Parts: sequence; structure tokens; C-alpha cells
Amino acid sequence: MLTSAWHHACSLVAGACAANPLGPLQDAIVWQGRGPRVVAAAGIGAGLALCGAAMQALVRNPLADPYLLGVSSGASVGAVLVLVLGMSVALPAAAFAGGFAALVLTLVLATTRGGGLSPVRTILAGVAVAQLASAAVSFIIFWSAYGDSYREVLTWLMGSLGGVSWQGALLALGATVVVGLFLLSQASTLDAFTFGEVSAASLGISVTSTRWVLLSASALLTGVLVSVAGAIGFIGLVIPHAVRFLVGERHHRLMPVAALAGAIFLLLADTAARSVFSPREVPVGIITAAVGAPVFAYLLRRRARA
Repeated sequence: MLTSAWHHACSLVAGACAANPLGPLQDAIVWQGRGPRVVAAAGIGAGLALCGAAMQALVRNPLADPYLLGVSSGASVGAVLVLVLGMSVALPAAAFAGGFAALVLTLVLATTRGGGLSPVRTILAGVAVAQLASAAVSFIIFWSAYGDSYREVLTWLMGSLGGVSWQGALLALGATVVVGLFLLSQASTLDAFTFGEVSAASLGISVTSTRWVLLSASALLTGVLVSVAGAIGFIGLVIPHAVRFLVGERHHRLMPVAALAGAIFLLLADTAARSVFSPREVPVGIITAAVGAPVFAYLLRRRARA
């Protein structure tokens, strides 16, 4: 019965398409304009939410995400550098290198004398590294970017899905699927880190090496996503928190739902970016920041009262 219903539905859709075929203009709008944009939004939103959930567990701080740990800003340094040099083909590699370097610097600054990782120091170190990276980006733009190059870099820094191609969209989606499956396979390890380094070590987990591997995977994914659409902030912070209210702390449930919620959130944000001020388009990073910044302030306030 289900099979026959499925075939009937497919025949109706096929008949409708045959009766009303897309013209060249509509085909270009759907497949070359909207198609890659939707795929990229879903992949990037899901990927940033996954990275945020993983980082919050690994550094034991609910305020951690790729943006606040300096990873997104570090990736921006590498990406802007290759953009102003006209080497766009190296964008993903440069973004990953910058993000990974920023992550290493953050963890070095946050590590205590005993070798542990302080949650508070991690956030403070991340903010410091992010500011340093922002200064580096401003310096590169000031000395190197002008004309069309300046506009391209500025739009990219705000976070935009407007110029995403199928190649970039599939790169973002593919990276999210691969790294996301890896992080999901480590759900029990992330659960252990949530309870602290001592608890993780008592379960036979090599705390230092495991943390580096998982954070490196998150940095790799962040670098790829930043290279496609620029620095889109606050998704990795807001979405995991919202999902925890629905499914709890266990990562085998948290990660898939966070990925789905992140994809939906960025799709809605991109729709708002295209339509709210039509015919002008707002960079989607402005929309996510407008939503994420008040939530971040609320979390800080709530944490101070705890």
C-alpha cells in the first residue's frame, strides 16, 4: 500500500513537471541560485552546531563554540590572506591552517601548570586569540585589499551564502557528514568529558590525546565551513543549548538533533537575510549575530547567578 502510494505521488510530481517544465530562467534560479544555497545552509548550520556541542563538552564550558574559542577568527585570517593574494583555490586549506593555529594558541594559553584545561581560562584565552586574529584581519585588509577585493573580503567576513557554488555547497555538506559521523561515534567519550577530566581518565580515556583529536576534527570542519561562507557566529553556541532543553545532555541524542536544528536555523536565517530588506540582501552572519548575541548575554547572566 505504501509502495503504491509512493509511486502515485511520484507520478503526480512527474506529471506536474512535464506539464509545467521550468524555463531557462527558472531553471537557473532554482538549480544555480537557490539549490547550492539551500544545501550550503543546511550543511554549514549542522556542522557549526556539531562543532559547538563537541567543544562545549571537551572544554567543559557551556559558552564554548568555534567563534568564542578563536577558531572561526583564526580561519578568517588564513582565508582573507589567500583572498587578497588571489589564491582562492587554497581557501579551504588556508582556513583550516588558520583555525587550527588559533585553536593551538587558545589551548596553550588555557592549560594550567598541572596540565589540565580550565573552563574559564579557555574562554578568556579564546576571546584574546579571537581579538588578535581580528586585528590581523584588519591589518591585512588595510594594507592589501582595495576595490572589488575589499568588497569581496568585507562581505565574506560578515558571513554570506549569496555567492556559494555547488562545489562549495557539496564541500560543506560532505565535510559535515564525515566529521559529524566521526564525532557521533565518539558520543560516549564526549559524555565522559562532560563529567570532567578525572572521570574521563578513570574510564580509560587518554584525556590529552583524545581531546586534541576531537578538537582538531572540529577545527578542520570549522575551517572548511568558514572557507565556504565566511565567519557565521553564534550557531555553535545557541543551538546546542536549545537542544539540551529538549533531549538532555547525552551526546548520542544531542548531536543528531543539534545538527538538524542548526541546519533549520541557518536556512531560516538565510531566508530572512534575503527577504527582510528585499531587494537588498543582508549577510546572514548579521542575522545569526542579532539572534545569538542576546542569547549569549542571557547565558552569561544566568551563569553569573548560578
